[in-house]
Amino acid sequence: MELKDKVAVVTGGATGIGRALCHRFAREGARVVVADMDEPGAMEVAESIHGLAVTTDVSREADVTRLVAKATEQFGRVDLFCSNAGIALDGGPEASDEGWERIWKVNVMAHIYAARAVLPQMLERGDGYLLQTASAAGLLTQVGSAPYSVTKHAAVAFAEWLAITYGDQGIKVSCLCPQGVRTNMLERARGGGFLRDGALEADQVAEVVVAGLRAESFLILPHPEVLEYFRRKSDDYDRWLRGMRRLNEKVKAIIAAEEGQ
Repeated sequence: MELKDKVAVVTGGATGIGRALCHRFAREGARVVVADMDEPGAMEVAESIHGLAVTTDVSREADVTRLVAKATEQFGRVDLFCSNAGIALDGGPEASDEGWERIWKVNVMAHIYAARAVLPQMLERGDGYLLQTASAAGLLTQVGSAPYSVTKHAAVAFAEWLAITYGDQGIKVSCLCPQGVRTNMLERARGGGFLRDGALEADQVAEVVVAGLRAESFLILPHPEVLEYFRRKSDDYDRWLRGMRRLNEKVKAIIAAEEGQ
């Protein structure tokens, strides 16, 4: 996909990767709809790129439906929908039901709501693009966070299903799976130091995304090493699990040190 003159919707567009995508898409000549719960932040980004801001809580289907309707009303169509908004939650099965439900809605159901809302017009045209921001955690795992790992795996699975089901009907799908990115989420992460060392700037991720969209690659991997880790996982699952247990112990030690400061 070439972005010039395309209409792109980006959720979570006020900060982090979403903000970088909005600015990068605009430089490519796209008309951008900035969607976020942070109304002032979305407005600031939209004004800076001459786009449209739509206050959106992606955990609410009505909000996502309204987002697509407003984008279509303003620009006539949606060519690219980027389901980028996401949240993190530490813990395992002991995490609260409310926490599990919230992260499930934002990290998984929001992708489903977007597909429900935008696929009909794309299928009618026989053309459209869905970009799903997941995470390297969706291909590997996230030590210290079962909710994040589970929901990001689900996001990858849904993107795969979309690509398989609608790929022959003109719908392209890409799944963005970065490792560490210098965003507020990473800075707040407990024990995130092991990811910070090789973390990329959000603008660097946006550059990789534009190249991935141009190539129409399913997996967009800003950190190339993630593909090698994924291969090792598939080659010898038990060995990979042993390695991840060692990493888990290192992260627990990092958290203990952080909390002891």
